[in-house]
Amino acid sequence: MDRSAVEVRRSARRSRTVSAYREGDRTVVLIPARMSHAEEQRWVAQMLDRLAAQESRRVLGDDALAARARELSEAHLSGRARPRQVRWVTNQNSRWGSCTPGERTIRLSHRLQGMPQYVIDYVLLHELAHLLVPDHGPRFWALLDAYPRTERARGYLEGVASAARLPHIPGARGVPAEDAAEPCG
Repeated sequence: MDRSAVEVRRSARRSRTVSAYREGDRTVVLIPARMSHAEEQRWVAQMLDRLAAQESRRVLGDDALAARARELSEAHLSGRARPRQVRWVTNQNSRWGSCTPGERTIRLSHRLQGMPQYVIDYVLLHELAHLLVPDHGPRFWALLDAYPRTERARGYLEGVASAARLPHIPGARGVPAEDAAEPCG
């Protein structure tokens, strides 16, 4: 999360506990008033990591996914993108999402489940934009400019796709060093 989107609130009544929650696009971190600046920085980073981990475990059902699509359309597309159906599918292994504008349906790959919410939001918004502009021309990308995390989400997805193509690395989780191929050279 962008550090500028973090609000730290100090409280004299708070003696040891630190907590955090999302408030729209901002993260609020509550800390004791006596905490040093260095401790604050450490706790903010830790709480951002915790929230991201919680969000990555949360899986929206189809109804919640459709509700989220409506929220994103209102927030970023002036409510103009109105899908008839939004759902998770398990038969999309080479793309993150798809849209059929004529039927006004959006399908998201189950592979997105467990990814950070901003990534799922980006893919959902990408497909919503296709309800308004079917191709990937300049008008389409101008619509996605309204979402502040477009580049970050695209980078995340590119990283996931790139990692899936990497050969197994000796000592990596699940790949014993003795079973991995020797590098050429």
